[in-house]
Amino acid sequence: MKKLVLFYNPVSGHAAFKNKLDSMIEAFQRRNILLLLYRTKKEGNEDFVDFVRETQPEGVLAAGGDGTVHECVNLMVKNGIDLPLGIIGSGTSNDFATYLKINEDMERYFDIIASGKFCRMDLGKIGEDYFINVASAGMMTGIAHEVDARLKNAMGKMAYYIKGLGEIPKFHAVPLKIEADGVLHELEAFLFVVINSAVVGSMKNVAKDVSVTDGKLDLLAIRKCGIPSLMAVTADLIAGKPVSEKDKVLHIQAENFRIESTEPLQSDLDGEIGPMLPLTIETVPQAIAVYCDAQGYAER
Repeated sequence: MKKLVLFYNPVSGHAAFKNKLDSMIEAFQRRNILLLLYRTKKEGNEDFVDFVRETQPEGVLAAGGDGTVHECVNLMVKNGIDLPLGIIGSGTSNDFATYLKINEDMERYFDIIASGKFCRMDLGKIGEDYFINVASAGMMTGIAHEVDARLKNAMGKMAYYIKGLGEIPKFHAVPLKIEADGVLHELEAFLFVVINSAVVGSMKNVAKDVSVTDGKLDLLAIRKCGIPSLMAVTADLIAGKPVSEKDKVLHIQAENFRIESTEPLQSDLDGEIGPMLPLTIETVPQAIAVYCDAQGYAER
């Protein structure tokens, strides 16, 4: 019987995953797989590393939102745990899982996990920390940390939008120096995101030609502009239309970025608080194996 470790967050999303736990255990037992449960704590999950080494599973599953996946990825990569990772999106935001379309048919995805199929994918790295989906800073990027947990569990994604509406009067552009593979760009921008996938903040297809296997990351920055232009970009994002070719958006693909600002800016990594600018960001090609259909990311 195969063994998989399930790294699960009992309070992510609507805190409802624990009610699905028994059915998940049953689903994997039907596939001759034993789930070994690791219940995450609010802080201090370093003993997960020893748990994996002692149990010697064939793979790891991360159940929770983007922050849970972020924590699991960092624990694995920093400690040399090179096992396939399955992503069971159960949080308020599940951007990477949405991009890969691995949660649209969970029974099919469980079959893929049972078959052992995986793809190696890129990660981003800032200092000693990795991100699987996005690093960002600027307007609205701190909202995820400011939304009350009770409101987030009760209202889901709507809690972010409600908080965001209250931030509109505070919108202002900041000066940025962005060096991408040695080429310098200077601009004033409301925000920037450095992305691995094309799904950010639950908004799909934010840019064209984004790949998690090309050895590059994509930077999008919304240039300083009037409110009508800003709202037009925002409307396209919400509608799932790519904005990477709009004249108010700077889009760069590169292996490495250096981003500076004369204003103090806190970054965000996969929805978790990151370091202050300046940031040096590098792509780590094929850094992690993710359970997926090898012909197209779970038939993406």
